[in-house]
Amino acid sequence: MAVSSISAARISFSYPFECRSEPSGNPRPENSKPPPLRGALSSGGGGGNRMSSLIYRFPPNFVRQLSIKARRNCSNIGVAQVVAASWANSGNASPANNPSSSPNPNIVNSSVAPPPSPLAAAVVAADAVVVVPSVDLAAEGGIDGIAGVVQPLDPAGLDLADIFSSDSTRAIHAGEKYQRIIDTDSITTPIYNTSAYWFKDTAELIDFKEGRHKSFEYGRYGNPTTEVLEAKMSALERAESTLFMASGMCASVNILHSLVPAGGHLVTTTDCYRKTRMFIQDWLVPKMGVTATIIDPADIDSLKSALDQNNVSLFFTESPTNPYLRCVDIERVSQLCHSKGALVCIDGTFATPINQKALDLGADLVMHSATKFIEGHNDVLGGCISGSERVISEVRRYHNIVGGVVNPNAAYMMIRGLKTLKLRVEKQNTTALRMARILEEHPKIQRVYYPGLPSHPDHHIAKKQMSGFGGVVSFEVAGDLAATRRFVDATKIPYIAPSFGGVESFIDPPVIMSYWDLSPAERATYGMKDNLVRFSFGIEDFEDLKTDILQALEAV
Repeated sequence: MAVSSISAARISFSYPFECRSEPSGNPRPENSKPPPLRGALSSGGGGGNRMSSLIYRFPPNFVRQLSIKARRNCSNIGVAQVVAASWANSGNASPANNPSSSPNPNIVNSSVAPPPSPLAAAVVAADAVVVVPSVDLAAEGGIDGIAGVVQPLDPAGLDLADIFSSDSTRAIHAGEKYQRIIDTDSITTPIYNTSAYWFKDTAELIDFKEGRHKSFEYGRYGNPTTEVLEAKMSALERAESTLFMASGMCASVNILHSLVPAGGHLVTTTDCYRKTRMFIQDWLVPKMGVTATIIDPADIDSLKSALDQNNVSLFFTESPTNPYLRCVDIERVSQLCHSKGALVCIDGTFATPINQKALDLGADLVMHSATKFIEGHNDVLGGCISGSERVISEVRRYHNIVGGVVNPNAAYMMIRGLKTLKLRVEKQNTTALRMARILEEHPKIQRVYYPGLPSHPDHHIAKKQMSGFGGVVSFEVAGDLAATRRFVDATKIPYIAPSFGGVESFIDPPVIMSYWDLSPAERATYGMKDNLVRFSFGIEDFEDLKTDILQALEAV
């Protein structure tokens, strides 16, 4: 949006500017030419037409009074102009009061408008009238709209794909440096705590509605802080678009509701998060007339049969799964599903985008419970889906109606968490693999489930499509429920808690944590054993975790 020029204006300040002469310890010889003031404007070369060498003392709260936009668009020269203008307005910089300085035609005063220069923008105290040049700031990566949104900055000749070539760099800089979508100079993304956005007039509102003006409208439809988070996730997943929501389960429900029509058919897997299975069985099937086929994660023949016998809309699965960490051959199932017109959604929460790129392997959507590894500090709920703009727009349309919006404060914390994602995941990968190998050899452990072990049924799949095997290890204690409880209670470092993926280690006996409301027979239908333990490794020292687990096994 171009900003109109104001021909003449008066700039006033709440506080008078003060000045002092040069330090007495460095006297200037009498009649010598004063050195130029750094940052002051000059009308041309040479020593004439410069401001005097007086040192200006800014009044209290001056910097705070400058708006973010003023500091962004003025730069040092613009700030110097503000100081000069105030000095001129007070009469102290006039030739009569300062004979050592010649008149400077570039100084803004009460009757002369500044020349049309892109650098001559000045925004000052709350009661000031702003003088802005007639310049299209949007064309220069500047202000584009009343809501403070700017066009992404892509410097000429700069290939961002080359700069953001690794996951670490993407997680830190994507959506922020060189790709600003909000008007700020700050390194960290601000938190935009607002529920609605305003328009200067109805013409701008119509431009927004018709796509000519970039802005936001209502908090349920978008937020500048959240957009930065979504841009980072899109960069990590190599996706065209990402949508963040209030929780991982919210993301799952939005996907299933928006992509599986009433009377449609979906395919999912036996080993999965219980609440996802419950939503399918207790809501989609009886209340929307949806039919579902549930298969073993590695059962390709059953998938082929389901695709041949039904008009499948969606194949929805985790990989790795919860809690047995089964892996789906994403490339193969995507080829099969696409040949029948079905979409593929992979819940990659256990893998993270660091260890697995589901979209590169052929999936249409990848979702995460961002509560886990993405945020990584066990203090925020969130969920996200990434994929093509075509598919994400379908989910977004539904989401914009029903809500489940991620709070901007939570979005900010997830942005911060993402910046250390690769470091945390690599540490957790290493710790989990080393510990899985030790547990597999321990006489008090009956079985270990970890895709990084050759003994895992899907190890060959994991090796093909994962660069790391994750920070969660599931295992069966050699004993009954009582023995398993003694082991869990004897650990000192991990928290007994239901989540995973954070910097703190968690230990979880699923039969108690997630299935205690079911009878033993009902638990068996979900494959839940009394002696199963799920251990999420944090970033504590490996030797400390090893010592703690081994001493706890003595209680078995």
